[in-house]
Amino acid sequence: MKNCLPFLPLFAFVALLPRISGAAEKITVTVANELNMTRPNQTVAVPWSEIASRLPGATMDHLQVRNPSGAIIPMQVTNFHPEMKGGHADDLIFQRDFAAADRLVEFTIEKTEKPVPPFSSKVFARYVPERFDDFAWENDRIAHRTYGPALESPNAGKEQLRASGLDIWCKRVRYLIVDRWYLRGHENYHKDNGEGLDMYGVHTTRGDGGTGVWDGKQLHVSHNWKTWRVLANGPIRAVFELTYEPWDAGEGVKVSETKRFTVDAGSNLDRIDSTFTVEGNKKEITAAVGLAKHDKIPAAFASDREAGWMSLWEDYPKDGSVGVGVVMNTGELDSFTEDAENHLALAKAVSGHPLRYYAGACWSQGGDFATKEDWNAYLAAFAKRIASPLKILDIEAK
Repeated sequence: MKNCLPFLPLFAFVALLPRISGAAEKITVTVANELNMTRPNQTVAVPWSEIASRLPGATMDHLQVRNPSGAIIPMQVTNFHPEMKGGHADDLIFQRDFAAADRLVEFTIEKTEKPVPPFSSKVFARYVPERFDDFAWENDRIAHRTYGPALESPNAGKEQLRASGLDIWCKRVRYLIVDRWYLRGHENYHKDNGEGLDMYGVHTTRGDGGTGVWDGKQLHVSHNWKTWRVLANGPIRAVFELTYEPWDAGEGVKVSETKRFTVDAGSNLDRIDSTFTVEGNKKEITAAVGLAKHDKIPAAFASDREAGWMSLWEDYPKDGSVGVGVVMNTGELDSFTEDAENHLALAKAVSGHPLRYYAGACWSQGGDFATKEDWNAYLAAFAKRIASPLKILDIEAK
């Protein structure tokens, strides 16, 4: 009997599939899709423990993945515990577009005699000490950054800023630009040289999906991030963590936060798992995820509580339009509100337990979204896909 196991990015199997005895050179992985809609750039994560049990002696650099037509497709093996000895790995991941009619799709994972060369990366994340401790990340659709401790110190001079919101860099191109733009210098990447530009303002707002604690009347926010850690860096997925030191969240409560970002190729939204640690007279808080307001920029706000998303579409006079959005599982999302600087999605968060949401952006000059209707439709479809995830139906040794 086959076990039907839920798939989510970085998801760990709750119940293991039956073990297959004997050596094998390849396995087939059957992925089930129960949603009658297209699913572009879907990431499938197969636990490495399941591969190792069916392909004895398999190593991450001597494997390849074939799609249903037999073509070799890019793959990546993640290792979130590099300090462990003995060749530890977490997941083998790959991507495919699923048509609405795709119900059961088989992939083949096979051993190779020679090492498999790395694939070109579509994601990137790094600490940027040369720019006051920025942390920057991108995929083939959009780029982001957020601000570190040096920008908050007197050494930053007139640029000194306390800002834990998330910034956007708008891209016209599919290749990686973060390093190129930092080399160009701060003033130059505010001008479009044909690749895109930084035109989005964060300042003290939440920017594109930054968080805070809502006390019913006021938003309490952290200082700039304190520490960083990169866990995976392409070619398909980048994963990193930022930590924020305790801050005053009102009502005698202090809160610290660890944010884990999962950035997948082909997606305008990143997955963010925020874990709050609450010190004080309660263990549950109301977390707020925000989208920045810009007073001088014409904007259209939209939200759908039942579907679990909110968006803001801003029209910049010379540089096109920027769409930002937040998607959250409807079981997590409580309500929407706003303050002077942000539109806010509210959710209950328990100390020590991750709150998952998705945040991201688009640019009308990027080639994928021309109107706010396009962007809102994308958010609505994204919400449906996370509510009905792909499932790994079977893994069989050959």
